[in-house]
Amino acid sequence: MGTMMTKPDERPTHATFDHNGAGSRPVPLHQRRPFRPSPLTDTMLASLRKAGSLARVASAGQRRFLSIHEYQSVKLLNSYGIPTPKSIAAHTPQEAFDAAKEFGTTGCVIKAQVLAGGRGKGKFDNGLQGGVHMVKSPEQAKDYAGQMLGAKLITKQTGAGGRICNAVMLAERRDPSHEYYVAVLNDRATGGPVLVASSQGGMNIEEVAAKDPSAIITTPIDFENGLSKSDALAIAKKLGFKGDATQGEAADIFINLYKIFKDKDATQIEINPMAETLDGHVLCMDAKFGFDDNAEFRQQDVFALRDITQEEPSEVEAQKANLNFIKLDGNIGCLVNGAGLAMATMDVLSLHGGNPANFLDVGGGATPETVKKAFEILLADPKVKSIFINIFGGIMRCDYIAEGVIKATKELSLTIPLVVRLKGTMEAEAKQLIRDSGLKIISFDGLDEAAESAVQLAQA
Repeated sequence: MGTMMTKPDERPTHATFDHNGAGSRPVPLHQRRPFRPSPLTDTMLASLRKAGSLARVASAGQRRFLSIHEYQSVKLLNSYGIPTPKSIAAHTPQEAFDAAKEFGTTGCVIKAQVLAGGRGKGKFDNGLQGGVHMVKSPEQAKDYAGQMLGAKLITKQTGAGGRICNAVMLAERRDPSHEYYVAVLNDRATGGPVLVASSQGGMNIEEVAAKDPSAIITTPIDFENGLSKSDALAIAKKLGFKGDATQGEAADIFINLYKIFKDKDATQIEINPMAETLDGHVLCMDAKFGFDDNAEFRQQDVFALRDITQEEPSEVEAQKANLNFIKLDGNIGCLVNGAGLAMATMDVLSLHGGNPANFLDVGGGATPETVKKAFEILLADPKVKSIFINIFGGIMRCDYIAEGVIKATKELSLTIPLVVRLKGTMEAEAKQLIRDSGLKIISFDGLDEAAESAVQLAQA
């Protein structure tokens, strides 16, 4: 999953937390381009070991990893005894005014709480430039909050539509004397968790790895017992912490970060930067968390923090129906079973000059009702001009798909062209159902012919 981290010119020298939205998106071959993987993935760890190595192709399967807001991350860190700059969340301009008063005359920083990177350089749809601002008075905090709350922040990661800002966070200013990088992640090579650290924090870690691989320190962690104090202290010394006090504070942070990682079923924890401040303390100034959706049943407190206003509404609706759906920018709606076939379908559409409007894998257990729900989601997109159904029946029965298609076509009063290709289990029965329906459903046996027809109909 590609992660663009905060660069020095995007951050004031104080508490800064920057997050990305959850979940990597499958991309058809024609749209794939080299991406900069997150430091919190096996791919990134490989690139840290060998700068310049090729990134793996994006996964075809839909993967949803929960991300949480900055102010929520602060609370989680603090609950494990990990120090951060003081911060207060606000959901109204008046709350921002009251929060700013608690920081006294030193001022603070106000930051839009939006799950996207690049907030500092973003722009609100109401014209306000930047999602991070220095604040000198409670009145100024109230004014900024009034402009941010309820507006959409557009960054390099949100797309043109931006994401709604429903909260802001005010944080105290803490000036660092040196910035470090630290992350906890799973490493396939060692078969367990590792701590990745560097003395060159506060910048893009991929660039650090490419220019100076020796600047990256990777330490395996015992899964059951975690980091020992001696190992944690050794890492702190390698990073360049000098005094016993700062070495001890850094070591405690390393130990407790792994505790969060294990206790909360995290997929990633990234601190960039972790800073030694001018007054001699070590603080986590920036944090990024990801959590494994498969652990939702036992991490209900964490998943209660999910903010669906930061997600694509159609994807949220699809998830409720157990559909693997990802919205794209084209005009050909796709309904396919199997992530690999879905990727191939999008590529074939592109080969014939078309653009898929979505990735949609109905899986092997779809029912006629599930198919109808998938149609509802596809038709909710006004850009969709044709629909292409490509089913290879193995576990999935083609006649179930046909029943769902017929049901949806009738009940939803489908008016846009519908191209169907059904192969495999109960194929003959499915085709007979379509013929008997009397509906205008265009059926093909060949993938190329079906895709070409869907493209032509979308462009008509």
